[in-house]
Amino acid sequence: MKSNLCKCAIVLISMLAVDALSADAADLIFLGGNIITVDDATEAAEAVAVKDGKILAVGDRKTIMGLKSASTQVIELGQNALLPGFIDAHGHAATQSKLLNFADLSPPPVGQVNNLADVAQVLQQYLVEYQTPAGQWVVGFGYDDSLLAEGRHPTRDELDAVSTDHPILLLHASGHLGVANSAALALVGINAESKDPPGGVIRRRENSSEPDGVLEESAVFTVYMALPQPSLEDSLEQFVVVQTYYASQGITTVQEGGATPKDIEVFRAAAEQNKLVLDLVAYPLWQADKADMPELGESGIYLNRFKMGGIKLSLDGSPQGKTAYLSQPYAVPPPGQSADYRAYPSYPQENVDQAVFAVLSKNIPLLAHANGDAAAEMLIKAVERATQELSVSDTRVVMIHAQTVRDDQLDRMAKLGMVPSFFSAHTFFWGDWHRESVLGPLRADRISPTRSALDRGIRFTLHNDAPVTPPVPIDLIWSTVNRRTRSNDILGPAQRVSAYEAIKALTINAAWQYFEEDNKGSITPGKWADLVVLSANPVTTDPENLREIEVLATWSHGVQVFAAEPKAP
Repeated sequence: MKSNLCKCAIVLISMLAVDALSADAADLIFLGGNIITVDDATEAAEAVAVKDGKILAVGDRKTIMGLKSASTQVIELGQNALLPGFIDAHGHAATQSKLLNFADLSPPPVGQVNNLADVAQVLQQYLVEYQTPAGQWVVGFGYDDSLLAEGRHPTRDELDAVSTDHPILLLHASGHLGVANSAALALVGINAESKDPPGGVIRRRENSSEPDGVLEESAVFTVYMALPQPSLEDSLEQFVVVQTYYASQGITTVQEGGATPKDIEVFRAAAEQNKLVLDLVAYPLWQADKADMPELGESGIYLNRFKMGGIKLSLDGSPQGKTAYLSQPYAVPPPGQSADYRAYPSYPQENVDQAVFAVLSKNIPLLAHANGDAAAEMLIKAVERATQELSVSDTRVVMIHAQTVRDDQLDRMAKLGMVPSFFSAHTFFWGDWHRESVLGPLRADRISPTRSALDRGIRFTLHNDAPVTPPVPIDLIWSTVNRRTRSNDILGPAQRVSAYEAIKALTINAAWQYFEEDNKGSITPGKWADLVVLSANPVTTDPENLREIEVLATWSHGVQVFAAEPKAP
């Protein structure tokens, strides 16, 4: 009975949509039995019509085929599935594009680096392949001390063995730590007399004040910002290439969640030159101890597919790098730290309170990076104080990562309408490391607590934090549903959710996070035709096999922006 009622409702909705939107023929029609609309009103849909870049109608096959003309393209999905385009709830599109110029130091399955000898070999090959002249910076990205055979970071001495003629900077997979050789340290003025910067640490050689090359948080950011910047033309070319990569993963809205002024210059140029084929949203990073908030200009409005989305704050570091600010000590502290080590916040509570109040008082959307539960507490307190004083509602403040947020904190977040955006790919990439070294078994089981959020009616989102992990939503769905680690353990089985809930987190919930739920996030008449075709229906696929699903095609605003190469028979 329920199924028949749904189908009758869909027919009525479809007919009303056709009458209301247009009596003209559709540009494009999809037909199939695996259409996941992420819209309760059209959940049993058999067909979707697209016109002028938007969803024209959704319903049964016969009704929608009534919109066909001689020029309409009709796509029979067969066993393939049609979903709303995936929305990047948090990532760094600008950094992802810069990786094209960096040496790849990632461990498997992303790269091929397993030990410190591999690190040196990749760097030496890079110097030869790119014929890097003396004095030119060499940057590598993605090394991971937790997965290197030696179980530690490289040192400046090991990088000096690669070259003393080139300044070298290696960025940790988390993006929150790095290693510099002697030439790089000298160029930025870091030496034995240098003090740790606020919100950062310059690690030292044992029994010495001499830097060992490893830099945490604001210390590595200082070196990163000293790197020479590519030209505007080169940056534009790199970003066009990266857009293609995002589209190939079914992503139709992309984020830069920590934009620099240079990034914004590139994005605006791309928009002005009509080079954006996906929606792009930037959130400038505000260092909360600085007085002036970054200028947003005309925010909240897309201009040629680009908009300024709001402000980004970063309140702590990385759990896998052991710089996330925790309320309880790390299971195994980093070298040189005491047993009660909990890491540290980026700013004092006073700075966080002032920054959150300033952003919300202007009704500006806010993203705030908080990995550790102590950092989460700082953000929640700041939002509680600001909303009480301002008497504002529906702020949708986003807690980026929310890796170790506790149940009592989720209760308060639910009351405040805050959005946890979980980095649940951690369960695979660093799940074993969290259990054995970072948090211990009990806390590790609760990392990225999606089920706890769902049980409280919280609309959470999911993200890959690209390039920390590749921007692959299919892998993210697999991780969220299964929570399998590299060793095939299930990390926190009680926190698993269904594939459909994971899809919602990457579509309609993410649109809601962006204040764009009226325009995207579901296959609903009137919304943009942001669509992805998958090789199988993720809702009915065996959860263990979700990773095998392929993206076959992607449409953004009704225009096909990706098509997979046909497989050989």
